[in-house]
Amino acid sequence: MECDVVVYNISESATQQQVEEATWVLTALHNEMLSFTSQKLFILVSTVMTWAMTKPQNPDETDVLVSEEQFIRRRPHPAFRKHHSLEKLVLNLAKGKKSKLAGYVVASGLQYGKGEDLFHYFFKVSWLMEFPKVPIFGHGTNYIPTIHVSDLGGVIQNIIQLRPRPKYIVAIDNSRNTLEDIVQPEELECLGINLRLETFIINDFFNLSWTSEAGMVENMDNIVQEYKDAWQLLPIRILLLGPPAVGKTTLAGKLCHHYRLHQIKLKEVLEEKIAQLVSGSRTAHTYQTVDFPLTAVLQLQENCFVPSGRLVDRLLFEIVEEKLNSKPCKNQGFVLDGFPKTYEQAKMIFSEDLALMSKAPAYKQAIAPEYVFALDASDDFLTRRVQGLPENVAEKMRYTQDEFVPRLTKHRQLSGAEETVCDYFDQIEIHPLHIEVRTDDPEYTDIMKMITRVVGPPKNYGLSPEEQEEQDQKKEEERRQKRSAEAAERKLRNEAVLAEMAAQYEDWKNLSEVTRQESEQLEVQALPLRNYLMKYVMPSLTEAMVKCSEIKPEDPVDFLVFKKNPFQQNYLC
Repeated sequence: MECDVVVYNISESATQQQVEEATWVLTALHNEMLSFTSQKLFILVSTVMTWAMTKPQNPDETDVLVSEEQFIRRRPHPAFRKHHSLEKLVLNLAKGKKSKLAGYVVASGLQYGKGEDLFHYFFKVSWLMEFPKVPIFGHGTNYIPTIHVSDLGGVIQNIIQLRPRPKYIVAIDNSRNTLEDIVQPEELECLGINLRLETFIINDFFNLSWTSEAGMVENMDNIVQEYKDAWQLLPIRILLLGPPAVGKTTLAGKLCHHYRLHQIKLKEVLEEKIAQLVSGSRTAHTYQTVDFPLTAVLQLQENCFVPSGRLVDRLLFEIVEEKLNSKPCKNQGFVLDGFPKTYEQAKMIFSEDLALMSKAPAYKQAIAPEYVFALDASDDFLTRRVQGLPENVAEKMRYTQDEFVPRLTKHRQLSGAEETVCDYFDQIEIHPLHIEVRTDDPEYTDIMKMITRVVGPPKNYGLSPEEQEEQDQKKEEERRQKRSAEAAERKLRNEAVLAEMAAQYEDWKNLSEVTRQESEQLEVQALPLRNYLMKYVMPSLTEAMVKCSEIKPEDPVDFLVFKKNPFQQNYLC
């Protein structure tokens, strides 16, 4: 009620709740209109979907443009009938020059730019590269009226400033793009529209500084950059260096999973290139020196860990550079696993051509790693780790005695060279972080924490809501199973303890009974002996002990036991 201008946007959703809310707002303003001290402006941002079923006046002219002046004839898509009704309500309630509530309807084309909304599905599919190509639903030949969100904002601003006479304005750019032109979604009804509209109000009366007058296709580079900025989609490029068996490949896999990156392993890159050459496919990348002869690539594959020869080296770098320039690596980023190994290799891959002949720190920022982590460990640690591997695993990873020792020796030689691969990155001010591996933790928990603290949070798409829900359900099921297993284990443990206690109690009862019976038996058996001693032995022994205490002999025992008592004719014992 305190606003001079109310802009209500119902263009981005087909939900009825939003339309009903806008209808209530407009009706409430109209009911309070007499209390307004000045005229208020209500601008309804609607959608060209209220034109979706509009046919040309002449059915034989299928390719004719529909003018915005014919808005009275517009026919909505079935899902947008309430949008159409609200448009009419705006125009009817705001009639009259002296009305204190002026209304405008802006029929917006499908909006793009600044992070996307309707077209987000296509951008995400393209970004993630999960399908060979972006899917097109239908034939893709339907014309889609579009407008950049910034240009839509410019249209609304012009309406506020100019208050044009026409109350119904179609806001679309000057493109004539089909769905196939744009996509090159699933249940998105708006993308099924087939409409060629002609506008004159925004072109003839408005002063627009167009952001994307020619449409999506012609301005795709700028739109993609807006999309990346809006969603904070920034590639992360990581290089892992270190001796064999230090854990580069395992750690690279964990980083790729955490950040949703692509793991670049030299052997796999060569195998992929061989498969392309064998199938006869070629990429669109133009190579300066070689055309990837299959025999040379096969030679590379056999010697991929220690490439030799100028041509072979150059061929290898061309293939690696092609991989790093691929869309998945440039979009999401990568973890480069253990390559390059030398200063010259790093310079040849990442340096700009002008810097190859000099020491100037110029490098290809689009493919050079942002983070370099140099892992290291003692030879004894690495040897013990390799010796603990199963034989088949050691053979597969080339960690047998005949292969591991030469590889480790070669790495130490390269690390002790005058200029190392780490020196190259120091020169271009991408300073490597050196990490010592001391514990044999298969999860690399501490190292992962250290690296993720340096790199920061993921800058790629996380899980989709469906994937997140599935993962949460899986984790909850795992927790439930774990709790059930722990409860079952506790129950078994308690039952075992109770059984043991019961058995011990039974044993104790039996032992007590046996002990009682033995005691009684001994008491019965000892009764005659006790009577004899009390009658014949104890009187003489008592008297002898009294005499012993009086005489105090040197050996009382001998006096009592082995000597004849002078006062008795019998021995004591």
